[in-house]
Amino acid sequence: MNNAVRACCALWVAVLMMVWPAQAQLYETRADSAYLIDADTGTVLFSKNPDKLIPPASLAKLMTMEVVFHALKTGRLTMDDQFLVSENAWRRGGAMSGGSTMFAELGSSIRLEDLIQGVIVQSANDGCIIIAEGMAGSEENFAQFMTDRARQIGLQRSVFVNSTGLPAEGQFVTTRELVQLAHHMWAEYPEYYRYYSQTEFTWNGILQRNRNPLLRMDIGADGMKTGFTTESGYGIVGSVERGDRRLFLAMSGMTSEAQRAEEARRILDWGIRSFEKQQLFAADAVVGEARLFGGERRTVPLRANGPVSIFVPTMSRDRMTARIVYRGPVDAPVEEGQQIGALRVWIGDTLSQETPLYAAESVGTGAIHQRALDAVQELLVGWLR
Repeated sequence: MNNAVRACCALWVAVLMMVWPAQAQLYETRADSAYLIDADTGTVLFSKNPDKLIPPASLAKLMTMEVVFHALKTGRLTMDDQFLVSENAWRRGGAMSGGSTMFAELGSSIRLEDLIQGVIVQSANDGCIIIAEGMAGSEENFAQFMTDRARQIGLQRSVFVNSTGLPAEGQFVTTRELVQLAHHMWAEYPEYYRYYSQTEFTWNGILQRNRNPLLRMDIGADGMKTGFTTESGYGIVGSVERGDRRLFLAMSGMTSEAQRAEEARRILDWGIRSFEKQQLFAADAVVGEARLFGGERRTVPLRANGPVSIFVPTMSRDRMTARIVYRGPVDAPVEEGQQIGALRVWIGDTLSQETPLYAAESVGTGAIHQRALDAVQELLVGWLR
């Protein structure tokens, strides 16, 4: 296809698969930003301002721990490694700072496993700074590692300026990416994720309890973290597991600790009780077709890499919309297994799932007259798309 034709027809094409009337949001929350997913299918159960940039507060410590867990998994660190408590960590993160601390003693050395528990259970700012300095030489260097690592695992908007989440200009996350991070840590580091369900930890003779209120509720919670800043309010990242269901939640913008606990519990209960799994397409089933340009056939069948399932509202089954989306027409030849587009499914006005679609078979290049006919057709009607 020449450049002129390409300019006319290189548009997104959406093929309607099944449509029911879209309506208002399925659920209401007092949180300013919230994002809730099912871990197994990736179904987005609820979404409210999920891409709004917010100061992370102590939720940034999830990224701090991801960097640590990655270093443990790759062998760069061991749980028995010792980290020195510098005067900077002691002053900025210790008792005299007025923030969350594990009361690390100046000049002492602490095992990494103890620091991990201090950060996760006690939300210890001194523990974060001690780790940052020990791994990267300075907290500034470590924060750059955090941002770089965030990009590596698919977080495209989050930026970290320090290891603690303390207020800093230019430090932001989103609830969507916090959920992505939480799901990644659970899936990638099961041997370390367990620390998030630990209810208490004692260091330097001082016992402190985990600040995550979900752990004190009988709802199947096993993580992850709370945070607060004046600018963004009270926030939380949480996960619950009941039976064969696991949900991940991030919320921000609550006005009090009590409201945070209440809103988080309410939406997690709703997410478990109000949805049921539905298979849309079996493994190897043809989901739809994509138009081809210059092929020996006009279309190529599409399928996912496995069964396509989604959790749908039990009381509102008529609120689902699904479309195949691809950039086309697709140039022939096409190889079997080549990614062509995606199946996007909405529940109400929330994009709940996006599944990659691949060519179900190979299609070769057509004869010259067929390619010429396709080019003329695109010049005539391509601009209408």
